[in-house]
Amino acid sequence: MGTTLRRVIDLKVLRENPEIVRASQRARGEDEGVVDSLLSADERRRSAISRADTLRAEQKLLGKEVGRAKGDERTALLVKAKELAAEVKAAEAEQHATAAEVDELLTRIPNLVHPDAPVGGEDDFRVIKTVGEPREFDFEPVDHLDLGTRLGAIDMERGAKVGGSRFYFLKGVGAQLELALLNMAAAQATANGFELMITPTLVRPEIMAGTGFLGAHSSEIYHLPADDLYLVGTSEVPLAGYHADEILDGERRYAGWSSCYRREAGSYGKDTRGIIRVHQFNKVEMFSYVKPEDAEAEHARLLGWEEEMLAKIEVPYRVIDTATGDLGTSAHRKFDCEAWVPTQQKYRELTSTSNCTTFQARRLNVRYRDENGKSQIAATLNGTLATTRWIVAILENHQNADGSVNVPVALRPFMGGLALLK
Repeated sequence: MGTTLRRVIDLKVLRENPEIVRASQRARGEDEGVVDSLLSADERRRSAISRADTLRAEQKLLGKEVGRAKGDERTALLVKAKELAAEVKAAEAEQHATAAEVDELLTRIPNLVHPDAPVGGEDDFRVIKTVGEPREFDFEPVDHLDLGTRLGAIDMERGAKVGGSRFYFLKGVGAQLELALLNMAAAQATANGFELMITPTLVRPEIMAGTGFLGAHSSEIYHLPADDLYLVGTSEVPLAGYHADEILDGERRYAGWSSCYRREAGSYGKDTRGIIRVHQFNKVEMFSYVKPEDAEAEHARLLGWEEEMLAKIEVPYRVIDTATGDLGTSAHRKFDCEAWVPTQQKYRELTSTSNCTTFQARRLNVRYRDENGKSQIAATLNGTLATTRWIVAILENHQNADGSVNVPVALRPFMGGLALLK
């Protein structure tokens, strides 16, 4: 690949309005001092480039003089040429060193945050809207793991025996339910113009880095050192790399179906029961390539499609505007949809959609041709349509006193017409 990490953010924005970048860093809770370090390094890099160019031009002229000179004059010019060659070599070394410094500093700056995103950490989100009311049960609701175990749908014990903690088997109606969910998501995506893709789950380092997952989130990722490949935590990664180093002739929309893997580093003791936080799950993910000026409208469309899916499983949910400190490296703005989980008496994330603007495409060198035929950096966006975790919300919200579970009406055709899990 011809990409370099120098394309992380637009250096033109940094040079012309560094305060925007500083403000974004402050909003994320990141070091804003890196902005001044980067400006300084960039100035030294540009100065080194200018000096190297000047010296090479002098070297070229001197070469012509040497070619015409004779005798003592030629001898003197050759000495001067040798000295100039050493200066050129030193200037080029300085150019490479400062370029490497700029690259390293750039990797420490995440995408610029949207000015309307709420500032703060994980708990500082803004609720945009709430849809539906939590169900009032006339019996004590059972959690998804007990329900799934009794239905023969989930086997955590044997999952742990085979793979360790946070692994599980879905079997029988559990396996049917997941496939039904993913097939319903795939059907909706294709009906809305997305091209369905079954993606690789192993990717090269430059693809993983290009999407922004090898910085602060690298501890979440499984790495295979012998092959220097990474297991993806979302099909966003291979879909972002699909058009690396290409020029698109228009917008693109893909729906990626893949198994996903996450180490869940740092989550010791959190959600250890059931299938809410696991190491492996399946997901259908929407991914869009659009012009930067169309990205906000596309973000709203992705959220709309997520809500359309949530309506089909008939669960109460809310939409939140994620706070700046919880956005992730590549996101400019992120909306999450969280479903009500009765036994936890709280909302839990089921979908997430992010506008990554040009951040990923700049790193992966994905461009499009504008109306003048000039190549420009594209914008990328992603959004979840269904994952294994949705089973939690379906089982808990649609359970009956006898331990059976009603299948949401929209899901029944994908379950072979089955209306009740028992």
